Amino acid sequence: MKLKYLFPSLIAAITMLVSCSDDNDPTYLDEIRVSSSYVALDVNGGTTSIDIEAKSDWSINQEEIPNWLTITPVAGSGNGTISFSAGSTLDGRTAELHINCGDKTQTINVIQGLAEASPATCAEVIAGPDSKQYLVTGTVTSIANTLYGNWYLTDETGTVYIYGTLDAKGNTKNFESLGLEVGDIVTVKGPKTTYGTTVELVDVTVVNIEKSLIKVDSLDIENNQLPLEGGDFTVSLTCKGSNGVSVEIPSEAKDWLSIVAVNGGSEPTVKFHAAANAGGDREATIVFNTTDGKKTYSSETTITQKGSIIAVSVAEFLAAEPSNTLYRVSGIITKVANASYGNCYIKDFSGETYVYGIGAKGDFEALGLKEGDIVTLVGKRGEYKGDPQMAEATAESFNIVTEVSIEEFLTKEDNPNVYYRVTGNVTEIANATYGNLYISNGANSLYVYGCYPGWGATGDARKDCIATQGIEVGDELTVIGSKSTYNGTPQVNGGIYFSHKKPE
Repeated sequence: MKLKYLFPSLIAAITMLVSCSDDNDPTYLDEIRVSSSYVALDVNGGTTSIDIEAKSDWSINQEEIPNWLTITPVAGSGNGTISFSAGSTLDGRTAELHINCGDKTQTINVIQGLAEASPATCAEVIAGPDSKQYLVTGTVTSIANTLYGNWYLTDETGTVYIYGTLDAKGNTKNFESLGLEVGDIVTVKGPKTTYGTTVELVDVTVVNIEKSLIKVDSLDIENNQLPLEGGDFTVSLTCKGSNGVSVEIPSEAKDWLSIVAVNGGSEPTVKFHAAANAGGDREATIVFNTTDGKKTYSSETTITQKGSIIAVSVAEFLAAEPSNTLYRVSGIITKVANASYGNCYIKDFSGETYVYGIGAKGDFEALGLKEGDIVTLVGKRGEYKGDPQMAEATAESFNIVTEVSIEEFLTKEDNPNVYYRVTGNVTEIANATYGNLYISNGANSLYVYGCYPGWGATGDARKDCIATQGIEVGDELTVIGSKSTYNGTPQVNGGIYFSHKKPE
């Protein structure tokens, strides 16, 4: 594209943006001012600068800077100049940036070339660069938010998340006026962005809507959820296709979900049977198809079935795939990352996992939980940026562990259900395999009957913690266990290794 053809359209685009401003235009904030809140770059590449006046330190949100744009500097103090540079491009592209100064935020819109939408499949959008405009046609497979218009668009190559949908007049927060439903075939255009691992088209414009000839009207089970014991359920449809309804059950659900009967007509029903669930929570997305003789139309519904809670070790939990299956995991809290939300780490004999919140905000603190306590949690195997974590966790049970000195421990009553955390220097290792040893604080000595590698260890898993952790006589050792007495000698019964330090 020649430069002489670029600028008239570019000026029109910028004028349209400016015309939306009012007396509160952030260009004229008292705390921070810029010479222009719109930056235009030549499609052949180059550099453009704006001046900034700030009363304190300022910085640009670097997570918003696309990889095609270079900004210098990205932070500063007081007055200065900010340069924006980009290489050449065949496609127009844009970026919205924010400069933070104190509690104020200045918005900068960067535009290079005309951001024309390129026809693409979902797979091409996923593989393409951020900030590029795309024109995509696909089926509405799920609607997540009916105010902003967040939904999923699927074609034969993949699925793209639509984050925000403009109405017919280009306004936000009016999605329902479009009348979009699951099953409709829609053409949209908008810029791509990537949020974490999710590919999104943001604030799209709807170019065309082709209403589906088939629609799921209702299910006779509440919230689309089946009980543990399974049973029959019926899906009611509206179908305007010429060849009736065909049904697709996903292959991974065919061993527990089957079709009982299909009743045709313009308002067909399909009866299904679900087997009892002996495993964890599961779900299936059922697809209903019809045709007008030229094109296939589809609609779908997702059912879930509650399952048994699966008791696993931390290692087994980490090895599981992210899903809605509920797992029961027990361990010792080794670190509290956020007490208000209950973000913490728990560890058993097999490993350690991050827990992204226990209960609602404040529940963790209300229970009095802290580092060193023993908890049994029920939650789902989640993941964040590739890192495993327990999500939507609840505390099924817990044991508050009290930190005491050796003297205090010796005065406690025997009780296998009360746990203490006690520290002393190792004076003798009586059995290195199971970790039977003595600790002392100089004045008193305490026998530890077993120093096991972590909570839940049984059989051979209890062995060799001494060697694995490199524990030696003279080390300061902290163990967790209950108080018992054997042949008149008080002891830590089944001690759990918590930490140790070498002498300085």
